[in-house]
Amino acid sequence: MNLKYKYICILILTILTLGCGPKKGIVTKEKDQKNETEATKDVKAEFPDNKIEEEDEAKPPSSTDNYILLYAEIAKDQMRKSKIPASITLAQGILESGSGRGRLAVEANNHFGIKCHGWKGAKIYHDDDRSQECFRKYERAESSYKDHSEFLTGRRRYADLFKLKPDDYKGWARGLKKAGYATDRKYPQKLISLIERYKLYKYDEEVLGKKNEQVEIVPVNSGVVRYIVEKGDTLYSLAKRYNTSVEAIKELNNLNSNDLALGQEIMIPN
Repeated sequence: MNLKYKYICILILTILTLGCGPKKGIVTKEKDQKNETEATKDVKAEFPDNKIEEEDEAKPPSSTDNYILLYAEIAKDQMRKSKIPASITLAQGILESGSGRGRLAVEANNHFGIKCHGWKGAKIYHDDDRSQECFRKYERAESSYKDHSEFLTGRRRYADLFKLKPDDYKGWARGLKKAGYATDRKYPQKLISLIERYKLYKYDEEVLGKKNEQVEIVPVNSGVVRYIVEKGDTLYSLAKRYNTSVEAIKELNNLNSNDLALGQEIMIPN
């Protein structure tokens, strides 16, 4: 009787063990699946425009972003010399040149659409208000920026603009239209919109010392970095450091020579 009872107990324990094992496994699997679903929702919420399997890629800079990187230092330099807000100069350059892609900018380095007006240098003819009007042609974009400053500082009708605070970009935008710089009635709003969208006012602040300029490497995207030239830098040393070529750097920055200036801002293919 005791032996029979013993076998019955063993049989019951065996059945209970087999019955519990698979059940426990199923519960664990269901719990894991629930955790994976919640994690998937979190990732999808953070990256709504991408599949969960795909790595989020950095958005490449636009032509306007690249334009700002190329010419911000020139605009700041002109602000120091002529008192024209760098934000205004950049916004005008973006608007007038189509972010450097317009024909006058590409073929004549004319970023501000300045017409001949007694100009004795090289010329280019382009349809504007009238057919085949005469525009100034420059060897370098820097000359266009310098001429733009001289154009504004050398004409009496713009004199009141220089009475404004040096960072009053809204006053400058409206004042340019009032002084007859542009016929487009929306010209001030377009300049202000560009300045605020791309935060161009920060360059005014840098010139005025309201914010400390940081001399550092600033990433633009996975393939390009913005670099401030330091003492001892050469195109060859930078090309070697970033595993690129001198010609690639020159082409990206529209450089005609290998000369670099201390504090110069350039873009480097990384």
